[in-house]
Amino acid sequence: MQTAVNYFAIFGGLDIKLDLSKPLRTLIIRHILDEFYEIHDYIEKKTKNSSLYHKILTGASLGDRRINSAFKRADLEYEEAIESIEKLEELEFITQETSMDFLTNQFEENETADKLLFTTPFLRFWFAFVSPLYKGIAREDYDECFKKFDNYQAEFMDLVFEQLCHEYIKVIFEDDEIEEIGRYWDDEKREINILAQTRSGKVIVGSSKYSNSKMKNSEIGKLKELCEKLEIVPDYVVLFSKNGFTNELKSQKNESLKLYTVKSLKGLL
Repeated sequence: MQTAVNYFAIFGGLDIKLDLSKPLRTLIIRHILDEFYEIHDYIEKKTKNSSLYHKILTGASLGDRRINSAFKRADLEYEEAIESIEKLEELEFITQETSMDFLTNQFEENETADKLLFTTPFLRFWFAFVSPLYKGIAREDYDECFKKFDNYQAEFMDLVFEQLCHEYIKVIFEDDEIEEIGRYWDDEKREINILAQTRSGKVIVGSSKYSNSKMKNSEIGKLKELCEKLEIVPDYVVLFSKNGFTNELKSQKNESLKLYTVKSLKGLL
């Protein structure tokens, strides 16, 4: 399942058939880099070759995804770029995501910027690692692309895993349908990457980590402290970890504390 997640993070949304027995690098070269001109022409046509659109999408592909941060990364003035966001949504490249502060005590005060979310993992991969390096890729020099991907792979995978965890929570709570699910963030750098509310009003908070180390008991402590500050009273805490949990954390598992690994995501297939 881990292999499937790794490959989905790059090829999700690209209409191709993958041979999962092949190394990731081989498939990136075969289906993306060697097909650069064909994909490039399709995206150029869809964006009407707008350099402004491309700058925004590149700025949003890495980092904290906040609109103002994306503009800063792209070296664009806010007033110059903000009008393009709606058009990029219409073109189905991105969507805007708002902090779920209505479940916290920050509903009145929180004025943090929205975030930008790509509609498919492939589009994010393209604008993070391919489009900005088009000169080398066009002459079939792929080293810079893979070097950048290696440097940012952990950050890149974290968000994809997080999105898949959001989808799996909808499966877990299908008997009490999820009405709202997303994330909380504010300008004080407080973040909860899984926050949801069910039809009956139950509140779910959680965390996902796509790292090689096991999730520790301290993760619950951090969530508890954050919930107290934000006056969130969770009915369920849901934790997702790529490589499992320490024995200390596993010993606390109960009806209100649910633990899942990347293998659990088979339920999405």
